[in-house]
Parts: sequence; C-alpha cells; structure tokens
Amino acid sequence: EACARFCPNAVVALIVNPVNSIVPAMCELYKRHGLNTSKILGVTSLDGVRANRFIHDITGTPLSKIDVPVIGGHAGATILPLFSQDPVANSLPQETLVALDRRVQDAGTEVVKAKAGRGSATLSMAYAGAKLCKAILNGLQGDETLPVKSRTAFAYVQSTVTELPFFTSKVTFGPFGVEEVHPLGKLSEHEEARLVEAKKQLKGEIEDGLKALDALYSGAKL
Repeated sequence: EACARFCPNAVVALIVNPVNSIVPAMCELYKRHGLNTSKILGVTSLDGVRANRFIHDITGTPLSKIDVPVIGGHAGATILPLFSQDPVANSLPQETLVALDRRVQDAGTEVVKAKAGRGSATLSMAYAGAKLCKAILNGLQGDETLPVKSRTAFAYVQSTVTELPFFTSKVTFGPFGVEEVHPLGKLSEHEEARLVEAKKQLKGEIEDGLKALDALYSGAKL
C-alpha cells in the first residue's frame, strides 16, 4: 500500500514469495487505488537462469547460446521450462528433459538442502533480479532505437495469454511498465500436459492472493 500511496508511478518488481499470490493481490490493490497494474510484476527470472545453467552443465554449450523460456508461475508445478523452444536443450533425449523439468521446479529446495537449511538462493536471485531490472530500465528509457530484445524478459504479470488472469511469459517493457505480453509459442506434447497441471495449481494460488487481500482490507477504505 505504501508503494501505491507514495510512489504510484514506479514499476514494482515483487521478489517476495509467494509470488503467484502476492502479484494478483498487489494488482487488485492498485486497481482499488485507480492505478496502472501494468507496473506490477513478479520476478521469476531465476527459473530461467537455472534452466539455462542445467542445460549448460550437460552440454557444455556457452550460456550465451542457451535461452530456455520458463512460463507459468514461480512455485513447484507452476514452473514450466519450455526446453523444446531452445535448440540446444531440444537436442537432448526426452527423458533427460523430463528429469530437468522436475529439477527446475525443485531447484529452490535443492539449494536449501545444500545449505543444510541455513539459507536459500541469494546471489543467484540477485543476479536473476538484476537481469530483469536491466530489461525494465531499458524499457523505461522510451528509446525505440534500443533493440526489443534488450527490454524483453520473462516475468509474472497480468495476462491474457491463457484463460488465467496472471501468468509468466515473455514480456517487453516500455515507458509505462509492461508494454507487450508475448504468446507462449509451440509446446511439445510433454509441455502441453504440464501446462494443464501448471494452470490448475496456479489458478488456486491466484485465488488465494485475491482472497487474502479481501480479508485484509475487508471494510477498510483504501
């Protein structure tokens, strides 16, 4: 609420969990203030960083030549890496990609276990957040001579690419925040099945966020 009151024109990139629920709640709060919800987004770029790294570790291909889209949300089964859309990843056997799909979903838990419960992903999250912020800042410049790629990243935003009101997909940023939400592209058979699973979980988590906001501000004038 402080962002809505004191810096309503800022782009707010939410890195706090549960992202799948917090972003819908924040957008609803902004609506109640009559503000632009295209300035609200969830940071999910760490999922892409992890997917790319896992492919690099297996293939030895430079990270600069790997770009795995990760769509859906930012928790468990809602995290959906589209390995079929990256030529390097798509060259791997299907059983390897299915295993990597699960590993990307569980990567946060893997880090916590590696740290014996004494922490979670920090430097990698900072790196992923910085990558997203660079795209946002390039968009805010309003410089149309900048390559579209330099102001494009994956983020969890208000969306119409699926029947759900919020979804992670490729986003291009402009002077007022989210400028364009790109379609998902072609999915493999495995990814199509996973998309159904991801949307089912994500739907409930979106609803949880909206219900939490209603409960928090019930009877209050924003």
